[in-house]
Amino acid sequence: MDKTAERILIIEDDEKLSRIVELELAHEGYEMTKCATGSSGLDAAEKEDYDLILLDIMLPELSGIEVLRRLRKSKDTPVILLTARDEVVDKVLGLDSGADDYITKPFAAEELLARIRACLRKSQVHEHAETGAQTEGGADNINREDISKDTAPGKITLIWNKLCLDIGKHEVTWDGEPITLTLKEFDLLHALLENRGMVMTRDVLLDRVWGYDYYGESNAVDVYVRFLRTKIDEKFGVSLITTVRGVGYRID
Repeated sequence: MDKTAERILIIEDDEKLSRIVELELAHEGYEMTKCATGSSGLDAAEKEDYDLILLDIMLPELSGIEVLRRLRKSKDTPVILLTARDEVVDKVLGLDSGADDYITKPFAAEELLARIRACLRKSQVHEHAETGAQTEGGADNINREDISKDTAPGKITLIWNKLCLDIGKHEVTWDGEPITLTLKEFDLLHALLENRGMVMTRDVLLDRVWGYDYYGESNAVDVYVRFLRTKIDEKFGVSLITTVRGVGYRID
């Protein structure tokens, strides 16, 4: 196996499905590890570094949602949920718990592979952005008026009112109080703050945050804007994101 191959952890108790996925991924050149229970999967995810995790929701010992919640306390490894449920509430619960994407069973191998490529690509772009933020050149595309003037080099911070988004540390605070955001929530807020005053269409935000070949629900942007409003607007009594009806969203 190529040492540079991207590593994927499959946490799935359906042995037949797990084997099919394993064969498809092996054909594409990925390196795999398989676990059949939530507890063993969580243990593997915490002990080793993987490029992506495929996580079934219905697992013995620990549910996929519980595995995800515990994992997010220490790692931000991209996670795609595998679910037999097609209810909106289950999808929202998974996304709000920190999943990067989900796919409903049964699914075509081509669709799963496309989602994996999109997640991995987005993760790589995010890592490069964080690395770039540590250098002077990494700040070239950021509106200088939005950069905190009293931060040290490598701690580029976008600000709005008392909200601070630290790109280098991947942290968000309100008047010094930490705000816990998922990777997608952070990236969405970053995109809106970086283009403050401009209307960002849903298509542009989908491309920027989820990737151009995203195959998920078309209302993903609306769902995540609602998440941000819950965590910021409702908690701190502000109006951060403006809805431009029929177009998209803007931070003024």
